Amino acid sequence: MTPTQLPDAGRRADLSGPAFGCILAFVAGYVDVVGFISLFGLFTAHATGNFVMIGVDIAGDSAGLLAKLLALPAFALAVAAARLTESRIVRDKQSAPPLLLFAEAVALVLFIVVGVHASPISDPSTPAAVGAGMLAVVAMGIQNALSRTSLSDLGPTTIMTGNTTQIIIDLVDLPSASEAEGKAIRGRLKKMVPALAGFASGAALGALGYSMLSLWCVMLPAVLLTALSFLTWHNGANGLQK
Repeated sequence: MTPTQLPDAGRRADLSGPAFGCILAFVAGYVDVVGFISLFGLFTAHATGNFVMIGVDIAGDSAGLLAKLLALPAFALAVAAARLTESRIVRDKQSAPPLLLFAEAVALVLFIVVGVHASPISDPSTPAAVGAGMLAVVAMGIQNALSRTSLSDLGPTTIMTGNTTQIIIDLVDLPSASEAEGKAIRGRLKKMVPALAGFASGAALGALGYSMLSLWCVMLPAVLLTALSFLTWHNGANGLQK
């Protein structure tokens, strides 16, 4: 058991499949692109990009600076709240992903509602625009937290820099690897390649969806998360009955 994982008495659903990680990465790429386009360069899925964009806004047009500054504490609070909720659920010997994935879906639906109300967003510093951005950040904060705890077997699903680096290193090392090393490398590639493909396709379809449907396009990742929530709940319930 790693320091960030909690025991769950065998009641955790099987969440280690590459398809599961691919869908979550798709959601992250999709939402990140939609947030970036609609909210003047706000990254919703990872904090690093917002640090860069804060510097850009300070040096130039500072119209979107407020949202990017608030995104950092909003992200931290979302991760902390998700962790506290997860810890309590696990102490009750239940599976945390169903509830937290559903909470992420709800946050995205609220992002749509508030964002549509604020549209057209010509000033990203208005309360409605900032509120919409924070809801998207909260959703991605929940997923970031899960990727380090209950869903750690999937590997990172919101930030692809590490995945891309590891994939390249593994591809270079694979031809000369021993049998044991090769097995470990292939296991990592089985997780990371689908996640990278999912994130890239999510980013592309997110941009296309926004161009066609505006913020309503975010209903797709919200529906996907709801389906994953039901799937993990159903698998967990079946596990309890065995």
